[in-house]
Amino acid sequence: MYEFDMIVIGSGPSGRRAAVQTAKLGKSVLVIEKGRRVGGVSVHTGTIPSKTLRETVLNLSGWRERGFYGRSYRVKHDIDATDLMARLHKTLDHEVEVLEHQFSRNGVKTVRGAARFVDPNSVEVTTDAGEKSVHFAQHILIACGTRPFRPDYVPFNGVSVFDSDEIIEMKRLPRSLTVIGAGVIGVEYATIMSALDVAVTLIEPRPTFLDFIDKELIEEFVHDLRDRNVALRLGSAVTTIELRDDTTIATKLSDGRTVISDMLLFAAGRVGATDTLNLEAAGLATDHRGRIAVEPRTLQTIVPHIYAAGDVIGFPSLASTSMEQGRLAACHAFGLEPPPPPEFFPYGIYSVPEISTVGLNEEEIRKRGIPYECGIARFRETSRGHIMGLETGMMKMIFSLKTRRLLGVHIVGEGATELIHIGQAVLNLKGTIDYFIENSFNYPTLAEAYKIAGLDAWNRMTRS
Repeated sequence: MYEFDMIVIGSGPSGRRAAVQTAKLGKSVLVIEKGRRVGGVSVHTGTIPSKTLRETVLNLSGWRERGFYGRSYRVKHDIDATDLMARLHKTLDHEVEVLEHQFSRNGVKTVRGAARFVDPNSVEVTTDAGEKSVHFAQHILIACGTRPFRPDYVPFNGVSVFDSDEIIEMKRLPRSLTVIGAGVIGVEYATIMSALDVAVTLIEPRPTFLDFIDKELIEEFVHDLRDRNVALRLGSAVTTIELRDDTTIATKLSDGRTVISDMLLFAAGRVGATDTLNLEAAGLATDHRGRIAVEPRTLQTIVPHIYAAGDVIGFPSLASTSMEQGRLAACHAFGLEPPPPPEFFPYGIYSVPEISTVGLNEEEIRKRGIPYECGIARFRETSRGHIMGLETGMMKMIFSLKTRRLLGVHIVGEGATELIHIGQAVLNLKGTIDYFIENSFNYPTLAEAYKIAGLDAWNRMTRS
């Protein structure tokens, strides 16, 4: 009765993982991708481009060496946009080639075009040339991702005013940049451009930002930003944005101040790319941000044979968790019950410096009324930190006073997104402070900070 066992709409992290898992279960699968090449937002405008841009900036600017050679140190003195784009395009081509090869060797069929539901089991695909075809499947996974929120009051022009998808195509580097929105994307791009010595102003209407991160880490992070002369405008909403010419943008705030810059990035939120899917024909609806509600354990929508995964279902909107969601959806669709996911997963923010966290933060622990103690390690206290010339960076570990178990690990600084996995493993295996005290870590490494922070907490616990 069905042409395919599974149709996947979108080839981002959740879509591609679901497609490959379906194929490995011996089922037929079709991936529909409206972009020029497979990979979705993650490969072409989101995760991979922004992280590639970050790495290129840190390398060419000599950022990691300035602790030794001073703030004026540069690897390449005259960095322009073409320098950034060269590495970006090479990386993206490699990512797409790997994905296309993965689809090919697993027998995953792909079709390029815009998807639209005809009924709960049928999807119409329209190519750029206007050709249409209809495909039928027993199960359907919606993995279309999100797109930037673009309010009418922002004069987007793709030259000096960008959204977070367009910024990677900039033709020149600005002397000054205004970033509206201090969420993960806004903070990442603001700090990346600051590392190029661009004068950055970060605007956020709320008085705080990144509220899911431990407050002590944010205090450390903010201190670092101010030390680099990043201007923070918190608690002030944008009233108007005036494009005076191609190189002068005036952003007026509710507190009466005006921010002048020659480039602006609007990064205040994203919406589900669901408005063209004709979800009503499938019996589905979305919230005001275009997101689809699912049953968290199975990823099923209110129509049981239709699943949704990735950014389109909302938090946590991480490539890592999206991949696992796609795999779980495919397994459930074909009767394979995977083990329950671990309780805690790491969250990484690829700012400069990096921020990564796993488990409970101090505010959450206080709300739960758990007696606890913290241990702190500064990267400059480690021999590897001295070798690397690190002046900033810290690790914070939180332990239960009653059970001695690790409750959370929070890191800001060089390599945070890599270091966090040690804490993740101990946390999910319900390990205690004794692991960090009794074990040896490679020397010299930044991972040695785990032992320093563990001993710091142990000293406080034994005295209390």
